[in-house]
Amino acid sequence: MLSIATLNPSTPFNHSPGCTVRRILNRHSLLPSTFSLPSKSNPYCPSSTYRPLCVRAIDAAQLFDYESKLAKEFTISQRLKVAIVGFGNFGQFLAVTLVRQGHTVLAHSRSDHSAAARKLGVSFFQNPDDLCEEHPEVILLCSSIISTERVLLTLPLQRLKRSTLFVDVLSVKEFPKKLLLELLPFDFDILCTHPMFGPESAPDGWTGLPFVFEKVRILDEKHRVSRCEKFLNAFSREGCRMVEMSCEDHDRYAAGSQFITHTVGRILEGLMLESTPINTKGYESLLGLVENTAGDSFDLYYGLFMFNKNSLEVLEKLDLAFEDLRKQLIARLHHVVRNQLMEDGERLQQLDGSNSHALLRQAGNGSALLHSRSNDDALLRSSISNNSSLSDENTKLKIAIVGFGNFGQFLAKTIVSQGHEVLAYSRSDYSDVARQLGVSYFSNADDLCEQHPEVILLCTSILSTVKVLKSLPFQRLKRSTLFVDVLSVKEFPRNLFLQHLPPDFDVLCTHPMFGPESGKNGWKNLPLVYDKVRIGNEESRILRCCQFLDIFASEGCRMVEMSCAEHDWHAAGSQFVTHTTGRFLEKLGLETTPINTKGYETLLSLVENTVEDSFDLYYGLFLYNLNAMEQLERFDLAFESLKKQLFGRLHSIYRKQLFENEEQILALPERSTLQEKSEDSDVSSPLSKTVDTK
Repeated sequence: MLSIATLNPSTPFNHSPGCTVRRILNRHSLLPSTFSLPSKSNPYCPSSTYRPLCVRAIDAAQLFDYESKLAKEFTISQRLKVAIVGFGNFGQFLAVTLVRQGHTVLAHSRSDHSAAARKLGVSFFQNPDDLCEEHPEVILLCSSIISTERVLLTLPLQRLKRSTLFVDVLSVKEFPKKLLLELLPFDFDILCTHPMFGPESAPDGWTGLPFVFEKVRILDEKHRVSRCEKFLNAFSREGCRMVEMSCEDHDRYAAGSQFITHTVGRILEGLMLESTPINTKGYESLLGLVENTAGDSFDLYYGLFMFNKNSLEVLEKLDLAFEDLRKQLIARLHHVVRNQLMEDGERLQQLDGSNSHALLRQAGNGSALLHSRSNDDALLRSSISNNSSLSDENTKLKIAIVGFGNFGQFLAKTIVSQGHEVLAYSRSDYSDVARQLGVSYFSNADDLCEQHPEVILLCTSILSTVKVLKSLPFQRLKRSTLFVDVLSVKEFPRNLFLQHLPPDFDVLCTHPMFGPESGKNGWKNLPLVYDKVRIGNEESRILRCCQFLDIFASEGCRMVEMSCAEHDWHAAGSQFVTHTTGRFLEKLGLETTPINTKGYETLLSLVENTVEDSFDLYYGLFLYNLNAMEQLERFDLAFESLKKQLFGRLHSIYRKQLFENEEQILALPERSTLQEKSEDSDVSSPLSKTVDTK
């Protein structure tokens, strides 16, 4: 801070403060000529122009757009001239982002993509010499794995700058690394990368998707290091998860994740899967997987197999896992059939034929209580409309859950939350769990039935359903009781109910196509399939059926009315295939990797969801659905077909290579012999010699 005394020591001190300050400020050009200080006679200086002293600037003023110019210069400094060699779908996919970021993009391809390049703002070159003479800073190889070597050999490297950076984006990494090191001069830099996404898996951006890279050879010069970082920044600024990893580690992880994902997708593609009215979340994920993998060419998949030394081992493991699962199913089926044959033999000795005929007649008489579907639908709609006028007391049901395991408890939580009275019975003691859920638990089936529940909800496993149903004391129930099942197969329980239940009982077959895991966040839009197998034509019975179904409808379920036979046909093609895929992948012991793709994440999630279910559930889907065996055979045939396609192509390439080598060996001495003969004699060919001898 300036002081009066230090401005000029030689200045004589004047006791008049106004005069002294005026003189000092004037001397240093800080006081305007019109400035007047107040005095005793005129404290406010009314006759003078007074402008307060203020600091205008503490530094030299910069141009108003100085910062924006700096930002612009920085942006320009980050731009690259990138030549994309192989301007197919993936090359164009990358070009969109590179152009948007301001990079200059050139392109070359065997096919004419000039129209597509023009739309993207890319300069297209049909001739590789013309491309290389533009001196791009980066050559980005986007050719297929199979054609990479040929494409690289056709590039006129002598027309490029000696310090050019070569980058590949292949799905295998050891192969291009060795190829680039072998074919490129030492002056060229090499960066091996793998964007583990594409047009299908990243339509909405690259955020969180893995980008794997290895700086194979970046010479230690400032501009080379900076150029490599600029290229990598093109992906990191889009939100990619940047993973630096050796090419060897990449291929090991990729064989256990990416190759498996594509193999499963190709197998399922062979099954020609289609959407059904009863899609589960797991099946939806498989349909998405097929869509993503089928969008890639077979050359890409074959390249993953051919050029990754780990892939053959993984394919063998997949084959063994599926064969092991198939043997497990068939062995268990053989055991069940064998026991059943022995039991039937004993039963035939004890029962006469008349009893079985009487049982069939009794089941047939139950059809008298049935009414036409059109009348049933009309009455149900009428009941639904009248339902709102009924009191809460009349709309609540007394429901007995038989089989109070995980799924029974899962349903009980929602049923209790809606105000229904829930009873429970199970072979295992779940009394503590029932008490916590507000459920009355019974360890004796007679005690349960004597409570006269309106609905018996069977939540047993498929394999134990017959035994549980036969053990229930029907005589202690009201004659009009509604029996409901929630099994994953439908024709089996339908036939079982009609055969073993008295004809007075109503029958409703349902399948909530979700569970504790897939329905943990609510049931909205999840499918509930049902078939009103036998509902009496009394209004109270129709209303009761409607009230039970409303438990699911009020939670937002997608209600699908469908016959049991139709359900099983759809379920074999969707649910059984989903569980089969999850089960045989489980045997591989899949684990998460640092380079998980979206497709591989789908498989990991599928395994997790299917493994949570018991093998009995999966075996039940196989044993009690007559369509399941056909689907298992189709799965096996699809896998075999894929293997034949892979090995057939491999054999074709190896055979061609052998014959080409043989032809070259045979051709070389022939040419030398002919040349010698042409010089020493007039014989032009072996053919002419033969003609002469004749």
